[in-house]
Amino acid sequence: MRKSFCTNINLKIVIVLLLFFGFKAIAQNQNEAEKNAVPYDIKWSERMALTILNKYPQAWQLDGNEKPKWDYKMGFVLSGFEKLYQKTNDKKYLNYIKDYVDGMIDSTGNIKKYDIKEYNIDYLNPGKLLFNLYDITKDSRYLEIIGKLRTQLETQPRTASGGFWHKQIYPNQMWIDGLYMAEPFYTQFTVKYEKGKSLDDIAKQFELAQHNIVDKKTGLVYQAWDESKEIAWADKQTGTSPTIWGRGIGWYMVALVETLDYFPKSHPKYKVLAGYLNQIAKNVNQYKSESGLWYQVADKPEKFGNYVEPSASGMIIYAFAKGANKGYLAGSYKSQAKKSFESFIKEFVKVDKKGEVNVLNVSSNVGLGGKPFRDGTNEYYLTAKTKDNGAIGLGAFLLAAIELEK
Repeated sequence: MRKSFCTNINLKIVIVLLLFFGFKAIAQNQNEAEKNAVPYDIKWSERMALTILNKYPQAWQLDGNEKPKWDYKMGFVLSGFEKLYQKTNDKKYLNYIKDYVDGMIDSTGNIKKYDIKEYNIDYLNPGKLLFNLYDITKDSRYLEIIGKLRTQLETQPRTASGGFWHKQIYPNQMWIDGLYMAEPFYTQFTVKYEKGKSLDDIAKQFELAQHNIVDKKTGLVYQAWDESKEIAWADKQTGTSPTIWGRGIGWYMVALVETLDYFPKSHPKYKVLAGYLNQIAKNVNQYKSESGLWYQVADKPEKFGNYVEPSASGMIIYAFAKGANKGYLAGSYKSQAKKSFESFIKEFVKVDKKGEVNVLNVSSNVGLGGKPFRDGTNEYYLTAKTKDNGAIGLGAFLLAAIELEK
């Protein structure tokens, strides 16, 4: 009898302890969830940034990366964090950038696994983050890397007419996204450290794109141009790739607005570049959906399987808003950007129970050539997989939100 009584007492104690620690664990989990929750009553830019900090504690984890890499996508998203830090002076945004960069460089001022001989123009894009980091910290490693990336441009292979190859493995080819990867960095460097000696060369890169990558019929841009016309995807008359890609238009417009940020107004090519931006802005406005968004294959909205795509739409919205804010474009583009941004939220944004902002159905990375060979047809772009929270979609939304909140 006594044994049974003691057993019951012990059992009750165990149950009480289990309940106590169970409730404590639940409370801790709830507190953790609340701590990581994103408030609904703050601006979209900070909601997006806080979501990214929660989902990807290290910036190299963006886009589902499994190990650190020096990558243009990280550079694109973190450029938004840089602008947000400048706006809010909140150190967590600066630290997120610094942690990424510091994890990618060694004590002697080298980028881990960087090989200049690849002549990959994508590598320049994260380099933009180093200008402000150096100004803030005076860490000589950042200046060292800025110089090394500038050296890459000094010897970057060029087409016969002077355009930068996209990579060593893509001879004679200019890709439209290469203008974004290189020119804002190149412009900032030459103005800051070279008294603007390379401004004509920078303008030339855009002039080559305008004359060879812009479609004469629509005024929109193809993804790439092979000056030799030898690669299988190239049109035998023009050398262009087959598809007018929505995100490609976004890259071109963002390249222009971010280059103009540093390009002196007194330089004769300033008006030329601003003119290119006004042309593409006017033309792309003719190809938006009824709700004000843009398509994966930008010039064929009616094509079977075509769809409005968030990274393209977000980049164009950002370029419209920034262009209007800076006076590169008419103020009416800011109104257009606001309407399109509202449609973006309805079409692509899902806020979960934690308040985190998810951007849905972002096109995966697409390219040309390589092995297996990517032929660049409309069908190739339309069958590329989509995924939620692709880094370019997150970055485009963040940048657009920042500009629209000004």
